[in-house]
Amino acid sequence: MNDMRAALYDSYGPPDVLYVGKVPVPALQRGEVLVRVHAASVNGGELYGRAGRVRLVTGRTFPKRTGIDFAGEVAEVDPAVTGLRPGARVWGVLPRTFGSAAEFVAVRPRNLAYAPENLGLVEAASLPVGTTAITALRTKAGLKAGERLLVRGAAGGVGSIAVQLGKALGAHVTGLAGTKNLDLVRELGADETHSYATTGPSGLGRFDVIMDTVGTELRSFRRQLAPGGRMVSISFDIDHIAASLGYMLASTAHGRGRVRFFSGNPTHDLLAELTRYVESGAIRPVVDTVHPLSGIAAAHRALEAGGVRGKHVIQVV
Repeated sequence: MNDMRAALYDSYGPPDVLYVGKVPVPALQRGEVLVRVHAASVNGGELYGRAGRVRLVTGRTFPKRTGIDFAGEVAEVDPAVTGLRPGARVWGVLPRTFGSAAEFVAVRPRNLAYAPENLGLVEAASLPVGTTAITALRTKAGLKAGERLLVRGAAGGVGSIAVQLGKALGAHVTGLAGTKNLDLVRELGADETHSYATTGPSGLGRFDVIMDTVGTELRSFRRQLAPGGRMVSISFDIDHIAASLGYMLASTAHGRGRVRFFSGNPTHDLLAELTRYVESGAIRPVVDTVHPLSGIAAAHRALEAGGVRGKHVIQVV
């Protein structure tokens, strides 16, 4: 077992730069676990990385990898690791790097947890991003039972989970999504749904918490916060990065309602909590399409096209 298949690209560009090539299987370091990846999902940050829109961060060394989260089985365990054995079903998120769209990943136990027993691993791969929703709503916004929650991008990968989590936490949930996806958002438990094509921010009412997964029009949506309201954004305007991030920072000092921004990097406890939510039935996966690893370019293309319902999943095994 010297080489493995992985999604790669040799230059920044459109989805067509992606291909499946061979790279060495990760060498297991002290304290690490080697996971045989069954599936991964496609996330928005990977699109920006591949397109070169954040190249000041990602650099110019190629080939580059893609994929952040994964679900699979433990293949090998360093002797220094206790509590995990080969064959265990796990899921996780790579720490601040890409590379899960591959046959194997090497991670530390703090970056994974046991996968839910009530899901297959391909479906499960759509959900580790749910840790972002937990952090946003519970930790950053402090969402309480009875509060009014607006989820912007409610049919997407994080948004679809935020709708379900909001209901589990006892909130009154309003979902904002594309017209064709409003039925899905209602099925996930939203109390109210609106199409962004026909309803602007001012037509939505007031909210105690707004969770934004889009990153644009933050000023307009912030105006819809009720007194004491909180807004959490997990994205920013990629076409106006400096202005977008600058506005978020300025909101901490000026005006009503701070806009909290964060980039998820979940550890074991948060992943284990997500497992419990899934096993209890409070959160279920929403999979738009399952693509083979060889279809990685098609998966990126589909996510870029918009209108996604949940997650695009890459099946490796």
